[in-house]
Amino acid sequence: MDYIKQAFYAKHDAWRYIVGLLLVIVAWQFIGAIPLLIALVMAVFKQGGDLNNTPSDIAGLTNLLGQNNFLLLMLISFVIGLIGLFLVVKFIHQQSFKSLTTARTKVDWKRILFAFFFWGIISSAMVILDYKLAPEDYVWNFDLQKFLVLAVVGIVLLPFQTSFEEYLFRGYLMQGIGVMAKNRWLPLVITSVIFGVMHIANPEVEKLGYVIMVYYIGTGFFLGIITLMDEGMELALGFHAANNLFTALLVTADWTALQTDSILKDISEPGEMALGEIFVPVFIIFPILLFIFSKMYKWNNWNDRLFGKVEAPELDITTQIGNDTNV
Repeated sequence: MDYIKQAFYAKHDAWRYIVGLLLVIVAWQFIGAIPLLIALVMAVFKQGGDLNNTPSDIAGLTNLLGQNNFLLLMLISFVIGLIGLFLVVKFIHQQSFKSLTTARTKVDWKRILFAFFFWGIISSAMVILDYKLAPEDYVWNFDLQKFLVLAVVGIVLLPFQTSFEEYLFRGYLMQGIGVMAKNRWLPLVITSVIFGVMHIANPEVEKLGYVIMVYYIGTGFFLGIITLMDEGMELALGFHAANNLFTALLVTADWTALQTDSILKDISEPGEMALGEIFVPVFIIFPILLFIFSKMYKWNNWNDRLFGKVEAPELDITTQIGNDTNV
C-alpha cells in the first residue's frame, strides 16, 4: 500500500483539509495556550507587576515562570494540538490514525524505537565529544532536583510535541497535499518548507540569522524523505522524539527555543556554530542516515517514491481505511 494513497480511502475533499487545518491551529495555538496565559497572569500579579510589561520572549518567560514550569506549560499546547488533530482525522476525514501513521498493517514500534535510540545515542555522543574537545564552551548546569523534574516532563510530554509536528506535517499535510496534487514531490517540498518556516520565530534565528533556516528546512526534507521512502512515519517519529528529548536533557543555551535545566549549558558565541551545527547535519549526517536506513529497510525505486505520481485507487468499500478501527 502507498502511504499517501491511503488518504483516498478517507474523506479527502480539499475543504476538509482547509477546515481541519484551521481547527488544529485553533486547538494548538489558542486553546492549548490558555494554561500558559493563566500562569503568566498569575505570576505577574503575584510579583505586583503590570500585565503590559509581561515578557514576550522565551528568556523572559522562563525567568518569570521557571524553566521547567514554562516547558511544561508550553508542551501542553502540543498535547491539545495532537488531540485536536486526532479528532479532525477521525470525524472530519473519517480516517483511522493508523492509516495516517503508516501504510503497514499495523504501526511498527520496532522502527520507532530503533530510530529513537539510534539517533539518541549518536546525538548524545556528539554532545559529549564536543564537550571533551571544547570544554571552555560549556558550564556544568546540573541540579539533581530540577533535572529530575525536567526528565519527567521531557519523557512524558516532549514525545507529544514531536509527534504533533510529525502527524501535522509528514502525516496530515503530506497526505492531504499528495492526494490533491496527485504526486509525491510537491507535498515533500511544501511540508518541508512550511516546517522550516514554522521555526522562524525561534530565538536561534535572531542569533544566527536566516542561515539557520537551512537546518530547519533541511531537517524537514530529511524527515519527509524517510517517511515517503519507508511508506510510514515510524522512523520520523522516533528520530524527532530523540532529537528533542536528548537535546533537552543534555544541553541548553540562553538563546535557544528549548531552555531547560539540562546537564550542560552552552556559553559559546552562537555565530561560531553555524558551519558545524547547521551545514554538517544537513549535508553530511542526514545523507549518511538515509544510506543506513535504506540498507536496513531495503529501500529501492527512489525516483518513484519521491517524485512519482499518486493515482486514485478504485475504491472498494470493504477495504475503506476510513472505517479501519486499528490505531
